[in-house]
Amino acid sequence: MRSLFFAVALVAATPAMAQHRVDARQLDCESVQALIDDNGAVVLTTGRFTYDRYVVDGRFCYSPDVARYTTIPSADTNQCPVYRCDQPLLDFYD
Repeated sequence: MRSLFFAVALVAATPAMAQHRVDARQLDCESVQALIDDNGAVVLTTGRFTYDRYVVDGRFCYSPDVARYTTIPSADTNQCPVYRCDQPLLDFYD
């Protein structure tokens, strides 16, 4: 009986655990940048099947990743400038 109660409680809680991802294509570029600035790091949908985590700067990247400039589509442009965490470029040539 206890395991049945636990199973029902788990299934009931599952929709509450799901989080909605903001679609960058539905916001203008300024709003996308403000959302990132306000939260430090945000996971945004950027296409029908694509999403990524965008950050305000390198403080929100996990080591050894660094903040790297990129652009994403928004409602008003296809070139909204943002940062995302990526592996650092290693230069082995001296």
